[in-house]
Amino acid sequence: MAALVQTLAVAEYLSFRHAAKALGVSQSSVSARVKALEEELNIFLFERHARGVRLTEAGRHFIDRVAIGIDQLDYAVRTAGMAARGELGSLRLGIHDLIPGSFLANLLERYRQQHPGIEVEIAEGTARKNLMQLRADRLDVTFVTGSPEFSDCRSRPIWSERLLAALPSCHPLSEGAGVTWADLAGETFIVRHGGTGPQAHDHIVLRLAGGCPDLAILRFDVERGTLLSMVAQGYGVTVVGEATSLTHTPGVTFLPVLDELEPVAFSAVWSPHNRSPLVRSLLGLAVEMGRSPPLS
Repeated sequence: MAALVQTLAVAEYLSFRHAAKALGVSQSSVSARVKALEEELNIFLFERHARGVRLTEAGRHFIDRVAIGIDQLDYAVRTAGMAARGELGSLRLGIHDLIPGSFLANLLERYRQQHPGIEVEIAEGTARKNLMQLRADRLDVTFVTGSPEFSDCRSRPIWSERLLAALPSCHPLSEGAGVTWADLAGETFIVRHGGTGPQAHDHIVLRLAGGCPDLAILRFDVERGTLLSMVAQGYGVTVVGEATSLTHTPGVTFLPVLDELEPVAFSAVWSPHNRSPLVRSLLGLAVEMGRSPPLS
């Protein structure tokens, strides 16, 4: 490699002396390396004369191709270093939803601003689906509701939101400062099959199934916006994280569930075998945004 670099320098300066000076080595070292390379190739790369050197025809062909190879190698070394430092590459994320103004949206926006060389790929799906993708190494990080613990994955809480009830604005309860689970016991609940729908379903069952034998929960294969429009039209009520209230859906009133004492946690999950610096930089940014304890 050193012989090739020195040979390229001689071809650039057409002088062993000037090439040696530019490289910070002795002229004799440059001369010896170039001569050894010529002997190995069994061709003359340069014609020597009193005022310097000039490339032979064979030398021109050799130098043109070596220069391309050196440039590609230099690029490979630089980009590999950037990838190792977390400055280049792709980060594959699984999400349940992305609401403008939410913590997750702000986190990803700031991450992309701070890491312009990183391509952020986003896959939206249920927690179950995204965890399967994570375990299959198709995702680097997925965000899920709650603070789950997995034997084969690492997780940590990242942010939290109050739990809100979404009611039709014409609903009798919509005029209050909040609702309780007892207030909602006789309501028909609607949830999505996708997104956080399965978690919402399970949480409603956890809170009401024991004291509400006629609990009605209907599932729909719709997007978040459609579900909220259905709430506005009187299909039923639902429960959502506080970020959903940022959507300002006409005909829907969002009220806190007053006896839900703990906010809803949202966690990041990743494989312990994934040592990508991109994962750590994303979690580090969450720390910087003040919603998570420092990384150990």
